Amino acid sequence: MSDIFREIDEELRRDNLLALWARYGRHIIAVVILVLVAAGGIAAWRSHQLLLRQAESARFASGLALARAGRTTDAAMVFATIAKDGGGYGVLASFEDAALLRKSGSPKKAAAAYDRIAEESNVSPVLRGLATVLSVMQDDNNPKATIMRLEPLTTVDSPWRPTALELSAAAELKLGDNKAALSTYKTLADDLAAPHDMRARAAGMVAALAP
Repeated sequence: MSDIFREIDEELRRDNLLALWARYGRHIIAVVILVLVAAGGIAAWRSHQLLLRQAESARFASGLALARAGRTTDAAMVFATIAKDGGGYGVLASFEDAALLRKSGSPKKAAAAYDRIAEESNVSPVLRGLATVLSVMQDDNNPKATIMRLEPLTTVDSPWRPTALELSAAAELKLGDNKAALSTYKTLADDLAAPHDMRARAAGMVAALAP
């Protein structure tokens, strides 16, 4: 008797499934197709992004190779193209392009190139700070401007604080403001987070400038 009831129950379940399939089968198939298309699209997009990153890496490596070989003009063209195209290597290419200008004996052009990086809002604050530091290192003929530009980088939470303090102190000395320079060097000498060699140099300047 139990077998009969089980067969009836299975028959009812099958009839219900057939009824549901007849009613919603097309919708289920459409959903499955959409899922498969979406999955395929995502996989294709990821593959495309990977190919782009590999191509950018290869172009960047070729620029470095040209620079090492002394073909600075060709290297600069490669880096300029990468920087213009943007992408993951765009900022790195901009830094390399500026470095080539510095090595070629064009400090003002190098400073301008670093300034462009520092002004890019889509570049991380850390890299913009680095660009500012490198810019003032190329062109320090205006000590007042140097001090003003470096001031935001002398805060306690800035990773460039020690370098900014040392460059600011040097600019203050150029202005003849030994008192301000002494204070800045003292700040750097007492900064336990600063590299040891910077603190040592600052301590030496403190001893030299102390009244």
